[in-house]
Amino acid sequence: MIKLDAIQLERVANLFRAFSEVSRLAIVQELKSGERSVSDIVDVLPTSQANVSKQLKMLHDAGVVSRRKEGTQVLYQIADPMVFELCRMVCDKLNRDVTKTSRLKF
Repeated sequence: MIKLDAIQLERVANLFRAFSEVSRLAIVQELKSGERSVSDIVDVLPTSQANVSKQLKMLHDAGVVSRRKEGTQVLYQIADPMVFELCRMVCDKLNRDVTKTSRLKF
């Protein structure tokens, strides 16, 4: 394994920081089915439009989501499907740790 320098380590930390908040994970989960507008996401999550916009900005800044403008709407989508592989790996690890029958699925 190649050792990362300080700048590379900071980039890795920023990416993981993007996944450190429940509402951001919920947004990523919603975007799994395709691109969505802020209002589409607000309709399915129990949070405000201001919070969804704030979390989308953080996800965008971390490179997790990309966005495009269509008319007056901004549509968000996952920038790299690797995000879902990472989430699957974390869920697999948690499932291995769980001793009861309930399973996590992202």
